[in-house]
Amino acid sequence: MARIAGIDLPKNKRGIIGLTYIYGIGRSTAADILAAAGVSQDTKVSDWTDDNVKFISKMIQDTYKVEGELRSEVQLNIKRLMDIVSYRGLRHRRGLPVRGQSTKTNARTRKGKKKTVANKKKATK
Repeated sequence: MARIAGIDLPKNKRGIIGLTYIYGIGRSTAADILAAAGVSQDTKVSDWTDDNVKFISKMIQDTYKVEGELRSEVQLNIKRLMDIVSYRGLRHRRGLPVRGQSTKTNARTRKGKKKTVANKKKATK
């Protein structure tokens, strides 16, 4: 089993898919890494040689920001937006969608479970 950037890559997956298990590496980045390493994208992770794993690991470590370092940078960016009281920061603070989505009906992922509000009782005559 290949272990890169603290993540155990699944050995039964193709190389390009296996690398996407690392936070911060998507399909196109994985393709670039495998091309630089001279490994076919269709080769399973279990078929990689030790030299391939070392080269890929070193390349990711030297070139890309992944896992903990990237997560902390993203959190700092969000905190900065909240500190400068930008619109996006306010949306983060209130737990609402940040990128312009509609909130009248859908937005349950960000807003959480529905909180039903009762109607006012009508005055009797």
